[in-house]
Amino acid sequence: TCQGIYVNYKNVLDTARVKVPFGIAQIGKAFRNEITARQFIFRTREFEQMEMQYFIEPDREMAEYEKLKKERWQFYLDLGITKENLSWQKHANLVFYAKEAYDIEYNFPFGAKELEGVHARGDYDLSQHAKFSGQDLSYTDPITKKKYLPHIAESSAGVGRTVLAVLCDAYHEEDLTPSPSPSKGEGGDTRVVLKLNKQLAPIKIAVFPLLKNKAELVKLAKKIYDQLKADYLCEFDDNGSIGKRYRRQDEIGTPFCITVDFDSLEKDDVTVRDRDSMKQKRVKIEELKDYFREKLQ
Repeated sequence: TCQGIYVNYKNVLDTARVKVPFGIAQIGKAFRNEITARQFIFRTREFEQMEMQYFIEPDREMAEYEKLKKERWQFYLDLGITKENLSWQKHANLVFYAKEAYDIEYNFPFGAKELEGVHARGDYDLSQHAKFSGQDLSYTDPITKKKYLPHIAESSAGVGRTVLAVLCDAYHEEDLTPSPSPSKGEGGDTRVVLKLNKQLAPIKIAVFPLLKNKAELVKLAKKIYDQLKADYLCEFDDNGSIGKRYRRQDEIGTPFCITVDFDSLEKDDVTVRDRDSMKQKRVKIEELKDYFREKLQ
């Protein structure tokens, strides 16, 4: 798939007027004649792939390659993946075009498997395209006037594999015996919780009236919901017990739940419950936006 970038290298160089170092990235469908598709979405015949080719001055290749490795490692940490579940795997046998090659692996339930490859490819690809196309693909530095074929550092990752790693890392089953908050709707033996990075959670805040048959609670809860949904992806839920509503939000990774109760009518505050710790805190309604701005930044 990377060859599509190399054949457009000269076009990008001329039209975008970029200077080395620069990168070209792409994302799209890839297809593989996979004999045995298995391990859920890890190994499939059709998959989404994202990759980047970084064009570098020859004597800067390995230094830039090491920087790229660090940045790609940090990318997975920023997604919320646990550092202990990630590892580097150096290629014991390099393919003909590579000067150095490492894979970032994740420790899936079915074993450590590759998420992304990071390779130092030298100038092999551009030199071969220049040779067989008869085109001059060299780059001239505008300051030093030095002419050379850029070397390439590459990163190539599977989108589906990354999504699977994020879900595997976030999925937890927690024993709640004895219940940490038996009087606050947190009863039950176990809970399934998706401890997603708050930035990745599809729903940021859920808003509940304590009782759906109390019009004053529902009215206030909907007012709070309407205020917050302008800034965050929110969900309003008044169906079932508070405990069941908490569980539903835990399972989809919602970081915070707001409960509007009878004290809210008198004191203008609500209960905010944290997904990971299950701790609850009273917050003034007028301070909710500032509270979540700090928590969700």
